[in-house]
Amino acid sequence: MRLTSIIIPNYNGIKYLKPCVESILIHTSSPYEIIVVDNGSDDGSIEYCEQQKLKLISLPTNCGFPAACNYGLKMAVGDSLLLLNNDTLLTRNWLDNMLRCLYSSADIGIVGPVTNYATGKQKIKEPFTSLNEMAARYNDPDASKWHQVDRIVGLCFLFKRELMDRVGLMDERFSPGYVEDDDYCYRARLEGFRLMVAGDAFIYHKGGGSFRKKGRKAVRQLLHRNYAQFIAKWGVHPRTFI
Repeated sequence: MRLTSIIIPNYNGIKYLKPCVESILIHTSSPYEIIVVDNGSDDGSIEYCEQQKLKLISLPTNCGFPAACNYGLKMAVGDSLLLLNNDTLLTRNWLDNMLRCLYSSADIGIVGPVTNYATGKQKIKEPFTSLNEMAARYNDPDASKWHQVDRIVGLCFLFKRELMDRVGLMDERFSPGYVEDDDYCYRARLEGFRLMVAGDAFIYHKGGGSFRKKGRKAVRQLLHRNYAQFIAKWGVHPRTFI
């Protein structure tokens, strides 16, 4: 059976990381490994990972999200690779249904779930109620809920190793974060891969953590800078694909 490497970047996020990992352990039946890439945390995250015997890359300083993803991707041994935000909670059938979508066609390269908190077409329209209710509503296997998109949000980003072999790693010019997922999606599409939303896989995303840590002004400035870098690289604005 295929192995999925679940890569979770983390920076002082123990209050999110612990329930995220616990939800993976409870709700994941497909073979997987968890790799936590820690960006210099001092909040007990490293000790937690060691206690749980998770694969751990402990970086001395905060290298940013794209670099953390790349460290994890280099360590990963899975046939499929999944970048996961630490402020997510997984639900029953989540990975099984996403993998079914990913491997349903040779030209599908990246798959994302639906969620309560995201920009673009992955955000559900109805209000979030509870994990159990949302899973009951969404997570029964149903290929009719899959649809092609131009962009997958990086909060839960599942792709084939074949894609990484052709496209490469995350572009670290977008560090400390934002727009690196748009860039990766664009590169995948240029290589002929399709991107799909698995509408039969709901995961919970708390979201907003960056705004709280950095402040809205700082985040807006970072977005503006990285939008400009994307435009300089590709000649198109990333919001074109939302």
